[in-house]
Amino acid sequence: MATLIRVLLILVLSDSIVSIRGLGIGINYGQIANNLPSPSHVAYLLQSLNISKVKLYDANPNVLTAFGNSNVEFVVGLGNEDLQKMTDPIQAQTWIQQHVLPYIFQTKITCITIGNEVLTGNDTQLMSYLLPAMQTVYGALGSLGLKKDVYVTTAHSTGILGNSFPPSSGVFRQDLAEYIQSILNFHSQTDSPFLINAYPFFAYKDNPNQVSLEYVLFQPNPGTTDPITNLKYDNMLYAQIDAVYSAIKAMGHTDIQVRVSETGWPSKGDPSEVGATLENARLYNGNLLSRIQQNQGTPAKPSVPIDVYVFALFNEDLKPGPSSERNYGLYYPDGTPVYNIGLQGFLPCMDYSASNRNGLGFFHLLLFPVAFLISSEMPQFFVPILWREDFEAAR
Repeated sequence: MATLIRVLLILVLSDSIVSIRGLGIGINYGQIANNLPSPSHVAYLLQSLNISKVKLYDANPNVLTAFGNSNVEFVVGLGNEDLQKMTDPIQAQTWIQQHVLPYIFQTKITCITIGNEVLTGNDTQLMSYLLPAMQTVYGALGSLGLKKDVYVTTAHSTGILGNSFPPSSGVFRQDLAEYIQSILNFHSQTDSPFLINAYPFFAYKDNPNQVSLEYVLFQPNPGTTDPITNLKYDNMLYAQIDAVYSAIKAMGHTDIQVRVSETGWPSKGDPSEVGATLENARLYNGNLLSRIQQNQGTPAKPSVPIDVYVFALFNEDLKPGPSSERNYGLYYPDGTPVYNIGLQGFLPCMDYSASNRNGLGFFHLLLFPVAFLISSEMPQFFVPILWREDFEAAR
């Protein structure tokens, strides 16, 4: 059996390992579900895929512990419900001492996000807490000697834009200008990035007769030309990023980097959610990954590679809202991919107890890769993971 395992691993790994090095993609690891694999299995999964950046919406100690010594960079988050108390320096320092300090020497925590899409909500009091919370958390990091290691920011919806086309005419909403100007000043002073959650899916869903599907999916299309700069755009995401850069410049800043903290496409949705299909999700995320691997910049920032966190790692069955909200994952909770986008590998089911209940198990996991290898559907890269207990059981 040991010989069979070695042969299988040689078959499926070969030279493809070399070609996956250096992929700089980030992933959003949401956990609003009751059926996800353990953080230790997730750590194994992400390392096998060479994903080096993970964004959480909290600071889950089980996740941070599981990724210890993994060289994966983490963004941890404070929820909107925490903003008011984070304006208190004592509470901010206490939170960092409890949720960051115990893990930062083993796990690479590089960023804390304060709230999510606060400015496009309806709570003006919450908006007023946002910048003070960011400033207070940053000050607490400084008092603990961490401000050079961990930056502080917040994530915005593209709904903060008052105009986004052409990209060179991008401006922020006038009613949000006061908040955004102060936040931009903070980013400039602390050398921290401006994060946006950008979803071309929503633009297509709302206007499928006016928005080209090829344009939002990075497929070949005539594109659009900015009449002011004469720059050509062949996809909506890049146009959205450049519109944000223009809006920031209109407020007097050219020293702030824009990063995409969320983008993705649902593989399933309600009947009213036009475009939410498995094929469109495969095309969007697959084509986006291809662009990122090429270290592309946007037309207005060609020398600045796109920095993206894909949403999301798993389908999350407890998320509220329309069906699409529960179907953004690249993976099902059992560890199998929702679709193949050539993301440097394929992992067998990680829930072995479930496999055994279905009459499967270790021998199924060995045979499945072989069957997959000889099929016409073989992905570009294929990296199976066999857990330690499976090796032990096979001896």
